[in-house]
Amino acid sequence: MTAITDFVSYEAQGTVGVITVNSPPVNALSQGVRAGIKGGIETAVADDSVNAIVLACAGRTFIAGADITEFGKPPQEPGLHEVIAAMENSNKPVIAAIHGTALGGGLETALGCHYRVANAAAKVGLPEVKLGLLPGAGGTQRLPRVVGAPMALEMIAFGNPIGAKKALEVGLVDEVVEGDLTEGAIAFAKKVVAEGRPLVKISDQNDKLEVAKKNPAIFDDFRKKNARKFRGFDEPENCIKAVEGADKLPYSEGLVREREH
Repeated sequence: MTAITDFVSYEAQGTVGVITVNSPPVNALSQGVRAGIKGGIETAVADDSVNAIVLACAGRTFIAGADITEFGKPPQEPGLHEVIAAMENSNKPVIAAIHGTALGGGLETALGCHYRVANAAAKVGLPEVKLGLLPGAGGTQRLPRVVGAPMALEMIAFGNPIGAKKALEVGLVDEVVEGDLTEGAIAFAKKVVAEGRPLVKISDQNDKLEVAKKNPAIFDDFRKKNARKFRGFDEPENCIKAVEGADKLPYSEGLVREREH
């Protein structure tokens, strides 16, 4: 096992490189964690002994969100966008192994992987709106491309997580693992390679957006349906506008809109 940073290690387990985040209590996305994940991806890509990569977390949860101790301070490199780009652009499949909760930046990190597996007790969500924020690392652009705009609106504008079973039903995770999660994720990674599955870059996927394109009233209908619940709050409308950007704009421009809001 190789230490990438104080919080992230790398180990080749047969033909699968395993990146493990270990930053108690909730594996928050501190600079050391971000740098470790990016460095782990670079190490795995350069490791000729492996042909797939698993991103896992030690302790009681997957990455549970941003490191709030960094709020209000000058940004430290690498940013989360850079980390996600490293995973998404990997020439080897990257699989997120989710347990506990993958929330906020944690889910955005998982959405940057090519595939996601979870244990049955896991929950995933983008709860930023509950803090008067919205997802800022592509969550408003990637999530609709996986689950469709209607469900993405519900998840982002209300901020409520969903369980592993529901996440599997809507395609947010690709498999629910029984037994040891890391072992299951490694087995899934080997299956991806054996079957020659593609490197799925969510940012390139547009099929799930077709429903909204055929029925653009989805967004105004959602506003009207929930007007009373959202009264007095600004951020739900910003969330709606950001998801609307995923439907109406190219991915790169949608990211700009997300950042603006």
